[in-house]
Amino acid sequence: MSFYKHHVFFCCNQRDGTRVCCNDRGATELRDYAKSRVKELGLAGPGNIRINQAGCLDRCEEGPVIVVYPDETWYTYVDREDIDEIIDEHLVHGRPVARLKI
Repeated sequence: MSFYKHHVFFCCNQRDGTRVCCNDRGATELRDYAKSRVKELGLAGPGNIRINQAGCLDRCEEGPVIVVYPDETWYTYVDREDIDEIIDEHLVHGRPVARLKI
């Protein structure tokens, strides 16, 4: 059994130079938002949901990206509404969000 029901990793990598990176697209801000929202809903902690920052997940060109474990589901997102949909549909109700999957 997993320690968390869902462990969500946000790529918050910041690159120098011209190569695109998730952090240039607001990844850290939206990770912070997701973390706060999960706490507000009372879903944070062991047996529930953990939101974490990750280094490069090597899919920045498709990003920003997150990966949800143990489901091995990869998502891209644009704004808070997308994060809300991932939390509400996938993390709470167990229904992956097809339109955001990569």
